[in-house]
Amino acid sequence: MTKRDPKTSAFQHLIWPLRLTRLGMVAERAVRAFWPVWTLIFIVLAAAAFGAGSLLPATWLWPVAGGIGLITLGFFVRGLRLYRHPSRDDAIARLDATMPGRPITSLMDTPAVGGTDPASRSVWATHVRRMAERAATARAPEPDLRLSARDPYALRYIGATALAMALLFGAFSRVGEVGDVPLGAGPATASSGPSWEGWVEPPLYTGLPSLYLNEITADGFEAPLGSEITLRAYGAPGAITLRTDVGPMPDPDPDAYAQTVVMEQGGILAVDGPGGREWLVSVRPDQPPSVALEGEVEGEPPGAMEFSFTASDDYGVRSGTATIRLNLDAVDRRFGLIPDPEPREPVVLDLPMPFRGNRDAFTEVVLEDLSEHPFANLPITLTLTVTDDAGQIATVRYDVDRLPGQRFFDPMANALIEMRRDILWNRANADRSARLLRAMTHLPEPGLPEAVYLSLRSAIQRLESAVDLVSLEVQEDVAEILWEAALELEFGDLDNALERLRRAQERLAEGMRQGASDEEIAELMQEMREAMDDYMQELADNTEFGDDTDQPDQGDGERMEMSSADLDEMLERIQELMEEGRMAEAMELLEQLQQLLENMEITQGGEGGDGPQTPGQEAMEGLQDTLRGQQNLSDDSFQELQDQFNPNRPGQQGEQQGDAPQGNQQGQDGENPGQGLGGDDEQGAGSLAERQEELRRQLEEQARRLPGTGTEAGDEALEQLDGAGRAMDEAAEALERGDIAEALDLQSEAMEAIREGMTQLGEALAQEQGAEPGQGQAEGNMAESRPLQDPLGRQAGNNGAFGSDDGLEGSEDARRRARELLDLLRDRAAEQGRPEVERDYLRRLLDQF
Repeated sequence: MTKRDPKTSAFQHLIWPLRLTRLGMVAERAVRAFWPVWTLIFIVLAAAAFGAGSLLPATWLWPVAGGIGLITLGFFVRGLRLYRHPSRDDAIARLDATMPGRPITSLMDTPAVGGTDPASRSVWATHVRRMAERAATARAPEPDLRLSARDPYALRYIGATALAMALLFGAFSRVGEVGDVPLGAGPATASSGPSWEGWVEPPLYTGLPSLYLNEITADGFEAPLGSEITLRAYGAPGAITLRTDVGPMPDPDPDAYAQTVVMEQGGILAVDGPGGREWLVSVRPDQPPSVALEGEVEGEPPGAMEFSFTASDDYGVRSGTATIRLNLDAVDRRFGLIPDPEPREPVVLDLPMPFRGNRDAFTEVVLEDLSEHPFANLPITLTLTVTDDAGQIATVRYDVDRLPGQRFFDPMANALIEMRRDILWNRANADRSARLLRAMTHLPEPGLPEAVYLSLRSAIQRLESAVDLVSLEVQEDVAEILWEAALELEFGDLDNALERLRRAQERLAEGMRQGASDEEIAELMQEMREAMDDYMQELADNTEFGDDTDQPDQGDGERMEMSSADLDEMLERIQELMEEGRMAEAMELLEQLQQLLENMEITQGGEGGDGPQTPGQEAMEGLQDTLRGQQNLSDDSFQELQDQFNPNRPGQQGEQQGDAPQGNQQGQDGENPGQGLGGDDEQGAGSLAERQEELRRQLEEQARRLPGTGTEAGDEALEQLDGAGRAMDEAAEALERGDIAEALDLQSEAMEAIREGMTQLGEALAQEQGAEPGQGQAEGNMAESRPLQDPLGRQAGNNGAFGSDDGLEGSEDARRRARELLDLLRDRAAEQGRPEVERDYLRRLLDQF
């Protein structure tokens, strides 16, 4: 079998690409030459579809048609002069230009010299073979149909738009209509004279298209309520009339050009006269809207009300309101609430509507601060009302146990708010409230601010100055005075850190006694943590400048010392007890904490704060804080991963109590974020990526001030911290793009590098002091000042290493916890309903045991 010539094969492959290229060139040149022709045709067809022919007198038919025909012919002749049919050579040149080296031209060439030389023939054959291979890849180029150079004013789009509008809204059956006589009509039709056309236009809010009555051949049709039916008659007046009972007919007017009826019900619609018809019209129902409350009415700290609602309608909701009224039947009528309340207008809030998109079905959130309203913290009824464009109304009513408002946990502030509520309830309570205020200010407490005292005395004078009943103006003024005084007592700035701490403790204790919500308890706990941090910082500053903070002894002559970690652990235990509903135990532990803060000496180093910290101690303590912050951030990241893939899983508290062993509920799944052993109480603010970036900057600053550089161990510590910084940077990028699983791995790598760096730093400090590694003062001091425990109850290793060298022998409790943790991890990793990303992470945890 002879081998096929590559040039022949290439030319056979080029047959269809050349044909398609030539066809594309024909389309290009035809469009460029004849675009005015089809643009004019489109405009004429669109005008005829919209009834322009019916408005044209019959005597003008031939002149107008002739003029349009001449213009069209002129454009066509012009196009013929411009059009040049592409030849085969033109197609070859176009296709050849799309390939590098113009292989088609090369294949058509012949060698000019060396035709008899074997070497030259070999080189030429190789060249031909390569060009044939390149030509075999030829593809027909796309035709260039752009007309911007030929039509700079875009007139072609006028014709295209007109045709599109005619297809959507016109009727091409009317193209033959000219004047009173349709084209092609016989003598009988021409002599009949009168004609008509009609439309049914639904209300604009429905978004439904209009109906053209001339095209409705069925015996009936359906239209929305409120549709406008228009009949337009042509010919002798009164020859064609409209007859219907779907709505009130207008007064008869024989000279009227058109008649319009608004549809109010179903019935008969008829056109009487030549070409008349009759239809049975039925009403398309407009469904009423609906609205419902989603979830519960909740409080958004510090005192805002928040709730979600859903609304829907077949054509869209127009507006809505939320009305709040006092639920008098549910009010506990005692003390100042015994008399009947004075009439008060209900609170009316506009429901938010979607800014964009349709309003057929949507869910929105209402957030409003009504803390100062007289209804705050009282039972209310919430009425949701929505209205559609047809005027239909939907209303639902809900009983709410308490209108969310500002909660006051300071006893005196709470008392002032109750008196304010009584005065706003009924002005008859003015005398009773004045007597109570006099009793409170007769022998005021030593800590009562002078400004509050003076404002309360002013309120008393206003209340007692009324002859009979205080005026509405006095009622509002006194209510404002009591509100500002309560805010000052509750949140007033305290210059002394210890006083702020005592205030936070009292607010937390009062909140527990009053049964505050979980959100309020969390806010009070955070306030106490911040106050405790300020107090400890103040003690540390005093110690640094040599101011001794003497505290009473325990009674046996020994001084009582506690670290910040011990205080944090007590706070965590208090929160655990509250989450478990064991309020009595939580109150008892809080009282113990209050006594400890009054009687203890907070250590500021390994020697009880007897001197300033060395640079090594400061560096080690700073790294430990960074490590704790990174651990807490890793816990929060894992919690975010769980929430992302299990949005409907049980709440954090219940899951902790049901799955984790007691005493180890913090840190297994990232629950209770921001309450780790470190001093990083700012974890609740900012996104995960921002917190990770802040920790990286903190570590970078610590690395720049790292002591011990120049030694082998110090350089190794600096290298480990640099690696931890890179891992933190990559973790921040992963959190920014939402890849939490990768961020968790990078965070684990960063923590391991920090631990290794702390170990190397301890060895470097020990070498500087001439001691063996593990015996350095900084290492020992840091280990003592920040006692930690791992999830198994063991003391943490030196230099912040989680998981010491202590074994589990002889510790039955530790072994039991280890078994519980392993069982918990295995169970969760085996749950098929959990996301694959979370299960992979759990499996990686199991691989480490």
